[in-house]
Amino acid sequence: MSEDAPSLRPRVVIVGAGFGGLQVARGLADAPVDIILVDKHNYHCFQPLLYQVATAVLSPADVAWPVRHILSRQDNVTMLMAQVTGVDRAAQALITSEGPIPYDFLVLATGATHSYFGHEEWAPFAPGLKDIQDATHLRRRILVAFERAEASDDEAARRRLLTFVIIGGGPTGVEMAGSIAEIARHALAPDFKRVDPRTARILLIEAGPRLLPVLTEPLSAYARRRLEAMGVEVLTGRPVVDIGADHVELAGGEIIPASTKIWAAGVRASPAAQWLGVETDRAGRCLVGPDLSVPDAPEIFVIGDTAAVSDPAGKPVPGIAPAAKQMGDHVAKAIEARLAGSTAPAFRYRHDGDLATIGRNSAVVKLGRLELTGFLGWMFWGFIHVYFLIGTRNRIAVALAWLWNYVTHQRAARLITGEPEVSEAESKKPPLRQAS
Repeated sequence: MSEDAPSLRPRVVIVGAGFGGLQVARGLADAPVDIILVDKHNYHCFQPLLYQVATAVLSPADVAWPVRHILSRQDNVTMLMAQVTGVDRAAQALITSEGPIPYDFLVLATGATHSYFGHEEWAPFAPGLKDIQDATHLRRRILVAFERAEASDDEAARRRLLTFVIIGGGPTGVEMAGSIAEIARHALAPDFKRVDPRTARILLIEAGPRLLPVLTEPLSAYARRRLEAMGVEVLTGRPVVDIGADHVELAGGEIIPASTKIWAAGVRASPAAQWLGVETDRAGRCLVGPDLSVPDAPEIFVIGDTAAVSDPAGKPVPGIAPAAKQMGDHVAKAIEARLAGSTAPAFRYRHDGDLATIGRNSAVVKLGRLELTGFLGWMFWGFIHVYFLIGTRNRIAVALAWLWNYVTHQRAARLITGEPEVSEAESKKPPLRQAS
């Protein structure tokens, strides 16, 4: 990477423009450092609402913002759109597609990707949801399934096309299942003539004993009841053993014909640990010290989903946005402390609560001892998500989209873009019968 003029100020290189990376950059706004923020995308994505892009509630522009604009008023930050391929620890340089970038401090906030628990061959058939491309890809798959069902005269093919399987009973799986049920039962129902979208079969499959295991059993049971009332079939204690182009197989041999599968069952860390050559936990996350730095490289910090961190009770810190932001705040303060010749205290995670929306007028919220469900929980969930969006324009756009959806049951972002994939089974279907 070429530079216009050398600087004598320490250079902080941040990899990843997610919640954690942005928080570090903002936290160092007044520090005497030069910051280079590196990301393969030029935007920050609000991941908690990606499922609403995938189910046509919101458009991609509602949940993503250009990083350069977010940090445009911060004079000590330079944004670089590049692919990171490694770290040269000896030379203290980040290796990127645009050349090496020297650093005095390096912060890796590279997030996580999907984990198929050793079955990477499942990925093409059951995509996950981590970025805008994933969301638009899933939206295309979901909407195209209804279109192909409308065009088919084969009843078995129709049933397969109108079967949607979500694998994983965490917040993403619960929210996806509820949102697909709503689009099938309400938004699409009046628009199709040859098939009835309300007959769509939506299954939520969880290998564990219950949904939303991070919540209390009463909240978990409430979520299940609400999903089932919406027509979602919830299968718990049923591990998936195989996924193909047109089916899902469960332990015990049950095979479910389904054209659309969505993976929400697990994540694994980015390859940051491989770049650094450090120890990891079972999920591939870097083992870090109390101040979130690499034990034998105090100038390198790892945060967010990439770091293996425990809370004061010894429990792993969850891979959620508030945790990443807290780590980002801590690292910014740690770097400032290092520059001042002092030592930063150990990171202490503060858990603010858990929440998930199930569908219209229904959500589960746990804030300490306070638990909310139903309409009150749903309103609280919506307020929190609008509050944490970046920019007034996006807050207004999301709030208006939700209001429109609530009043009309319509989804405003139902465009099918890109070329949909054609499975082998679908390519062999008989031609549509001509109307007489």
